[in-house]
Amino acid sequence: MDALLIALLGCLLGEMGDKSQLLVLALAARYDRNGAIIAGIMIAAIANAAISAFAGAWIGPMLGPDARLLFMALSVLFLGAGLFWPVSQPDTLSGWRLGACLTTAIGLLILGFGDGPQFLILGIATRTADPWLAGIGGAIGVITALVPVVLARDRMLAVLPLRAIRWSGGGLMLATGALMALSAVGLL
Repeated sequence: MDALLIALLGCLLGEMGDKSQLLVLALAARYDRNGAIIAGIMIAAIANAAISAFAGAWIGPMLGPDARLLFMALSVLFLGAGLFWPVSQPDTLSGWRLGACLTTAIGLLILGFGDGPQFLILGIATRTADPWLAGIGGAIGVITALVPVVLARDRMLAVLPLRAIRWSGGGLMLATGALMALSAVGLL
């Protein structure tokens, strides 16, 4: 159950004010089809989380306990550092003529590849005995971060103190990742 909760909260935090939210906001304004956009979000989130959970389940048994902890620490550090990185407006996929659901699903799938939340799911899935719970938690976290943007549009992003959320979350992730890494190498 720890894997589910850590992945859910980490992915929710990692998506706050990120490129994925900006892309979803642009697509929601362009298509004005909330149901199709939300379906695309769910498809992309579940696909990215499943890929990460599968990879973690495959990699985990090849590593020793300390190596798995170090791998998870690196994923937490990567997510934490990413929260300090300035976010640029992603391509709004205006040339794509696939419809609201497919454009959202494929755009988010591509945007999420190698992103902090996906790497966090991979790290948690590698470390724990429950990689599928990490995938489920990560998918729920991403969906929870993106769906309100579709429903509330830019009002949500305007009211939330995104810089404070990203910086405090980044600091928390960096501290946690550093402690995990020190523990993995035997210095703590």
